[in-house]
Amino acid sequence: MAFQVRIIDSDSERQVRQLLERRTRNHSSLQRRVARIVADVRQRGDAAVLDYARRFDQLTRPIEVTTDEMLAATEQLPRDVRRAISVAAANIRRVAVRQLPQSWSVRPSDGIRISQRVRPLDRVGCYVPGGRYPLPSSLLMTATPARVAGVKEVIVMCPRPDATIMYAAHVAGVSRLFRLGGAHAIAALAYGTKRIPAVDKIVGPGNAYVAAAKSLVSADCAIDFHAGPSEIVIVSSTGRPSWIAADLIAQAEHDPDARAILLTHSRRLAEVVARELSTQMPADGPAASAMRANGGIVVTRTLVESIELCNRMAPEHVVCDTDGIATRITRAGTIFVGQYSAQAAGDYATGSNHVLPTNGAARARGGLSASDFVRVATVQHVTARGLRNIGPAVVTLANAEGLSAHAASVSIRLDRERSSNRRRGAKR
Repeated sequence: MAFQVRIIDSDSERQVRQLLERRTRNHSSLQRRVARIVADVRQRGDAAVLDYARRFDQLTRPIEVTTDEMLAATEQLPRDVRRAISVAAANIRRVAVRQLPQSWSVRPSDGIRISQRVRPLDRVGCYVPGGRYPLPSSLLMTATPARVAGVKEVIVMCPRPDATIMYAAHVAGVSRLFRLGGAHAIAALAYGTKRIPAVDKIVGPGNAYVAAAKSLVSADCAIDFHAGPSEIVIVSSTGRPSWIAADLIAQAEHDPDARAILLTHSRRLAEVVARELSTQMPADGPAASAMRANGGIVVTRTLVESIELCNRMAPEHVVCDTDGIATRITRAGTIFVGQYSAQAAGDYATGSNHVLPTNGAARARGGLSASDFVRVATVQHVTARGLRNIGPAVVTLANAEGLSAHAASVSIRLDRERSSNRRRGAKR
């Protein structure tokens, strides 16, 4: 039976809501299993990690990949694969350099100097999935900006690192690479064991167990996102139907929970894209089931309505026709503009990061960047003159809030200054 995508009219609010709104599923049993694994790793350390690695990752080799193994991987890879990894890494590096926040200093009033200081995190952990295929792109997207930010130690977890992963680790400047995956790998990064050092932050995509473990440890160790299924929304009325269908399928092939949606005010485009989806849909893999369960085409009344629905979903990826439309899309992890801006290009080699917010998190932030790997702190210098200038306002505000000790801590300094000035005046 040929694949058929659902086409929804935007005036069917219930169907539109079901398609666009964030999915919240009860994963209580999975979360309980993850909690047990994390607690076990915290208690037993390396012994627990090895037990789970042998059970879940089918680990038979040493837990850590050596530098020699990474270097040897270079000889195993075809030249075009090595070149592709190097091209992607170079572009990611160029973009990451521009993402770093800068140090600065400003004098908001006489006698006061405020500086912003930017320092790299000491150690980060990068998770690289090891599912059906190796994902060297995920390693590059996480480890490269960390190195650009100046992080001294970059620890990578991947349950089945092949030659592409090892070569990417070498190119990205990874410090250590472990053959570990799942919740036990996240727990080891968050809390440390004798063999695996604890990190300041954990980044990178993963399956439901990895996502649940990251959420669980986030109270003790910083993470990038509370991740959900991958998403794409295409807002178009003039795009090539065959290309739009190809982009939807490309996103849907990630996993059965992926979400791939076209918003268009052209019914003709909707119908032609539907036919293209039927023609192009692969016979195997998760794309068809993902599109049936989570994908669809919404026919809107106007372009404005398409944009409003896109912003309402706040998707991970958006593809649109023009810069004018892109300007009006205010909630998205990343936006691709124009027919040749294929979303898949951003997954690999444009240089923009593919670790992006999902499940509506794009309402508040964009994708992973070099700025995620630094500490930004302020340094404050207040002279006696500066405190005289702002002290009365501080005392007034502190008293207004009922914090008399706050007020006193400034008043005691102001009183000393006043008495010093009186003594100096008396001597004259």
